[in-house]
Amino acid sequence: MALIDLLDIYKHYEAQKILEGVNFHVDEGERIVIVGKNGSGKSTLMKILGGTLEFDEGDRITKQNLQVKMLAQRPQFEASHNVREAIEAGLVELKEAKHRFDALSLRLAEEFDNPQLLQEHAELTHYLDHHSAWNLDDKIERVLLHFQLKEFEEKNINLLSGGEQRRVALASLLLQKPDVLLLDEPTNHLDVYMVEFLEELLLREKFTLVFISHDRYFIDQVATKTIEVEDAKLREFHGGYSDYLTQKEELLRTMQQQHDNLLRLLRAENEWFGRGVRARLKRNEGRKARLMDLREQAKTNPAQIRKMKVELQREEKHFNRDKSVNRQKMLFEIDRLGITLGDKTLIRDFTTRILQKDVIAVVGPNGSGKSTLLKALLGRLKPTSGSIKQGEFNIGYFDQHREMLDDEKNLIETFCPHGGDRVDVQGANMHVYGYLKNFLFPREFLDKKVGILSGGEKNRVALALLFTKKVDCLILDEPTNDLDIPTINILEEKLQNFPGAVILVSHDRYFVDKIAKKLFIFKGDGTIEESHRLYSEYLELEKEFREMDAMEAEAGKTAEEKPRREEKPKALKLTYKEKIALETLPAEIDALETQIDAVNACLADPGCYAEKGISVLAKELEALEALYEAKVEELLAIEEKLETIEAQK
Repeated sequence: MALIDLLDIYKHYEAQKILEGVNFHVDEGERIVIVGKNGSGKSTLMKILGGTLEFDEGDRITKQNLQVKMLAQRPQFEASHNVREAIEAGLVELKEAKHRFDALSLRLAEEFDNPQLLQEHAELTHYLDHHSAWNLDDKIERVLLHFQLKEFEEKNINLLSGGEQRRVALASLLLQKPDVLLLDEPTNHLDVYMVEFLEELLLREKFTLVFISHDRYFIDQVATKTIEVEDAKLREFHGGYSDYLTQKEELLRTMQQQHDNLLRLLRAENEWFGRGVRARLKRNEGRKARLMDLREQAKTNPAQIRKMKVELQREEKHFNRDKSVNRQKMLFEIDRLGITLGDKTLIRDFTTRILQKDVIAVVGPNGSGKSTLLKALLGRLKPTSGSIKQGEFNIGYFDQHREMLDDEKNLIETFCPHGGDRVDVQGANMHVYGYLKNFLFPREFLDKKVGILSGGEKNRVALALLFTKKVDCLILDEPTNDLDIPTINILEEKLQNFPGAVILVSHDRYFVDKIAKKLFIFKGDGTIEESHRLYSEYLELEKEFREMDAMEAEAGKTAEEKPRREEKPKALKLTYKEKIALETLPAEIDALETQIDAVNACLADPGCYAEKGISVLAKELEALEALYEAKVEELLAIEEKLETIEAQK
């Protein structure tokens, strides 16, 4: 069912065309991500959807009484409210509805045949179901806990930082569950654990959602549709980020002459996604299977859980044996480092070495001390204990406050402080526009002062300036904040080609997976763990340990209880249809793989897809892949049942 329709929408800012005759539809249950370059019109489209921005021509049609709410970049609160009150301020109607429902339920116990009361009771039931508002107090507690707001709940809202206030506003919107939720960069100011909670909540509660994000794993996990804003037009792609990459590459292949550079970046991105992420998932299949088996064993045997934990810990230690090359130049030698700020120990007894070609991501929860470590490496913060020895080399530093930029200078003055229009870039002399074009700046930006640029544009300037410096080590603090995905792709390419060391703080799992070769993981209690795993893989492993801890505790409780007489489970057996499928499905799956390979080969051949039609081939491929997935799922379900039958014998 369509909730919002935008029909033939035009929006201009003076002479600049933002949207030209675009159509956009939001159906119930859809989760739509809007992507595109900074300045392309993503936020404009979002505001028009929300009804907060007028457009020049066209129509906006919404379902009657539709509730649309948007996460503000700078939320406004009642000055007297504390954090809990600020969250609950948006829940007044829901709480009143729940109180009325409870009162009606008591009355209906006596007046069970009153049609008026029955009608109101049914309407309230639907309303509370739709907004998932049956247990709001429990949900408030969960959101406070997972968004790290519990410690601030009695604190005045205006004493919080901008990022903390955004988390409060997001928490309130999620609890309200409007008919359509609009989120602009919801993962900014969230650490990976908060993002994981947000993903699970959005999927579990079946939100209808339109959002803007540069977090590619978040997009892939949440989005059911991708809308790209480009040249004042909209282009629609089904699925999340990985599907968008594949479909966009197919589209650009037909326009290769005009899009060589972008196609190269997209192809590299798509190849990495396929090689890195899918390979990681395949590696995890065995462990996942063992974990599922363990869940059953855990009901009666907590010793099996401890055994599995020991195996995983042994595997982790083996995986993370020092892989550095000792012949590399030493940049930092950190010995028993300790840093305490106030009464909080951020770093405790940390010893490591950082070498000339290390690419290290510093990761962990918000407030755990990641930026503090960077300041210590830069010499801006003195350790409480231990030491940091630094060799002779130059450091390039990018911080969240863009301290290297002067708002009063234009781009020419920023990159050519001694006059002229040429800039040295890693030994090559280039025209400043030729260089800035690589960072998606048009020529008309050269005379603009830095102070009037948006946050994302300033970040692009700062990064472009950083890569003109002759340095041996880059230290980057949240470099992807306020960047669009095309700019992040450019940053990734620059970092992958950088010959020195890179040390970065980031919550962007996709970015860290793609760039980092080593992790410094802040655990939140002052300890730092080193790992050579992909960050997303480490998080999966960490989640498994948490689940096993919970299962072990539950199994221990069960073992202490007096065992009751158990009924003998009914013996399982394969049906006749399942036996036939077990024999025929492998051949069917092989045949489908051959067909899928043939269609992909045709899509890679201009002569072939020109003859058959790229849209026809794309639909054929989609149908084949859907059938393939269904057949594989059917086979796996039968094989799992067969394993259970064998185990019962």
